[in-house]
Amino acid sequence: MNVYLDGEFAFGISLAVAPWLKEGDQISQNKITALKTEDDLESAYQRALNFLSYRSRSEQEIRQNLYKAKVANEIIDAVLDKLRAGSFVNDNEFAREWVENRIKFRPRGKRALSSELYQKGISNQIIEETLQDLNEEKLAFDLARKKMTKHKHLERTAFQKKMYGYLSRRGFDYSLSKEVINNIWIELEEKL
Repeated sequence: MNVYLDGEFAFGISLAVAPWLKEGDQISQNKITALKTEDDLESAYQRALNFLSYRSRSEQEIRQNLYKAKVANEIIDAVLDKLRAGSFVNDNEFAREWVENRIKFRPRGKRALSSELYQKGISNQIIEETLQDLNEEKLAFDLARKKMTKHKHLERTAFQKKMYGYLSRRGFDYSLSKEVINNIWIELEEKL
């Protein structure tokens, strides 16, 4: 909605901010300032909802997106409060969904998952809680079993090197990788 003061264009605001406003209304300077602030909040809120429409996001991701759009910090805080109140953002839920999605489509070890979540702005406490029940050994075995047939023609040392590189790039530590690779090699020898 375009607002004209004394017959001249003054500013534009969202209709959602002031649906009660009509031609001929008298508004004070304080009310104008309040309307502009409310419009800034509504615009930032709509931007955040649009950002969330593609996938769930962490609070830090939303904060960064709004910051890039040059939204004031107090507006960003108000938007995040509004999103929390509407259950649109929850870092605990986001971390849980992120890990479930990764396990299903692109499995990673705890180290890699922890790093990804940290980069998304998730606190260390939430990361630890989310990853505490992760069966990393099963994930590593499942990944190694899928990959072992590709390298079954290699000698043991080359096989171990390839498999270790594969598992380490996915965030599994050396000791777990070594155990998994040795057991996978035994399985492979029994099949041959």
